[in-house]
Amino acid sequence: MPWTPTALVPVLAVALWAIPVGAAMSDKEKAELSPVVANAKVTLEQGLATSKKNGKPVSAKFEIENGKPQLSIYTVRDGNKYFEVIVDHTSGEIAKVEPIGGGDDLTAAKRQNDSLFRATRELREAVKEAKRDNPGYLAVSVWSEMKDSHSIATVTLVKDNDWKTVVNDLTVYRTLIKEQP
Repeated sequence: MPWTPTALVPVLAVALWAIPVGAAMSDKEKAELSPVVANAKVTLEQGLATSKKNGKPVSAKFEIENGKPQLSIYTVRDGNKYFEVIVDHTSGEIAKVEPIGGGDDLTAAKRQNDSLFRATRELREAVKEAKRDNPGYLAVSVWSEMKDSHSIATVTLVKDNDWKTVVNDLTVYRTLIKEQP
């Protein structure tokens, strides 16, 4: 039976849907975000710790929203209530908490929460480990997902304009994969 490219379309669609938004940053977005992270007075780890007041963090990222930098963290409370917590990247205080009511954000938050069911460590620990293994790099984002029955954390790091992605297993204390774009 001859193989046709159309048979590949459903596979690609699923693969693209499963790739987190943070992994597909354009060069322009990276150039805009790099100085934001470098000049932030609050680290991603501090933001994750602060957001715990509003639930369990399932992902976090520095981003530019409506032309302004912010630190956005998705949390879950009571197992099924999802929130976006905005932490002021200059003061470390919670600036805003909004329920995530639907759409792609809710789908992503639920998937990230579900992927933490085997985790024995928090996302914050995975970020610390990634930074420890990559001296001088700053954490830009972290999200959770499942891989081979493991809860993992994907951490995006930047140093000047050098970007790295580190994948840490949240069920053990070792780095699984180190990738450089």
